[in-house]
Amino acid sequence: MSVLISHPSPDLYGSDLQLLETVEALVADGHTVRVVLPATGPLESRIVARGASVQIFDFPVSRKSLLSITGIPVYILKSVVAAFKIFRILRKIRPNVVYANTLTTPVWFLSELLAGTPVICHVHEAEQSNQRTVRYALLLPLTLCRTIIVNSRASREVIVTSLPRLEKRAKVVYNGIPHDDKKPPSAAPEGGHFRLALVGRLSPRKGTDIALEAVALLISQQYDVSITLYGDFYPGYEWFDADLRERAARPDLAGRVHFAGYVKDARAKLADADIVLVPSLAEPFGNVAVEAQLANRPLIASRVQGLSEIVTDGETGTLCQPGNAKELATAVSRLIDNWSSALRMAENSYSSAAERFGVERYQAQVLHEVSSLAVAPRRSSVLQIFDGRRS
Repeated sequence: MSVLISHPSPDLYGSDLQLLETVEALVADGHTVRVVLPATGPLESRIVARGASVQIFDFPVSRKSLLSITGIPVYILKSVVAAFKIFRILRKIRPNVVYANTLTTPVWFLSELLAGTPVICHVHEAEQSNQRTVRYALLLPLTLCRTIIVNSRASREVIVTSLPRLEKRAKVVYNGIPHDDKKPPSAAPEGGHFRLALVGRLSPRKGTDIALEAVALLISQQYDVSITLYGDFYPGYEWFDADLRERAARPDLAGRVHFAGYVKDARAKLADADIVLVPSLAEPFGNVAVEAQLANRPLIASRVQGLSEIVTDGETGTLCQPGNAKELATAVSRLIDNWSSALRMAENSYSSAAERFGVERYQAQVLHEVSSLAVAPRRSSVLQIFDGRRS
């Protein structure tokens, strides 16, 4: 069958990389896959390498920055224009399924109304912090989707609590994280110096600033630590990057914070760390947490949303209160002071992650949902009316 996938970003972060596993599963099962991106970027060549084609089409993507008096009318206008273009695309290729990868591409949810093509949305978000009316507005377009895949129970709870009618449509499919069958060697701090790592966008949501304050506290307590930040910032967050660099340059942190920027394979960089931090304030799933477990590294994560589903506190990692630098620093110091126990916990986490978050399990579940949707009866659409008039 033919599957058209819409994706809001050409980058290589969590949901972007997960898309590649979806594409690979569909192509390996013999389906024709076309991915539509709003712009060119590093993800494009990786999609092609997995056997799918790519089409660039500047369709609107929902962002928080658009939720303003001036932003909403512009977004609506762009969506109307995009809907006409989407109609032409659907009319030309007539896919069996439209797979909207993330909640932020609602204009594609119109595909069934436009062309009778059933829509599946893969939700990678869990916006619990939004105001109720805003959250409802963001989730309401999901009522146009036949099936909803969610990446965690936390994501599903947000959807079902806001829109109970979607309970039967929302199905949890944990992300699939690729890894080698051979377990990596344990972390080995050199000369008592412990290297911390934080992988992810430089944004307040990821708790990067909290991590720097935790490192400053550890240094003040005579712990020999440093931290490397792997990732870049979204356009519009230049101020946060500047704040981080200014904080890192102060005497109490000078030389202890390394900005590595975006790296193509962050998982490989985890091998250079002794402890991995995921101090996010919100995290629907948390690929990096699983990657840290599969790297056989002691992990400290925030007790939020999907991270609480990945980490069993004290067994496969350490959970701490989000936004609390003191508690994060205490968690790091406990691992350092009980290093043999930290390594045993990392061993446990590797086995757990390999079993629960494997790629084969993920791909099988996604294929099942897509295949089930493809054989569902189609509803009347604008395209059918259009074709009827032509005939």
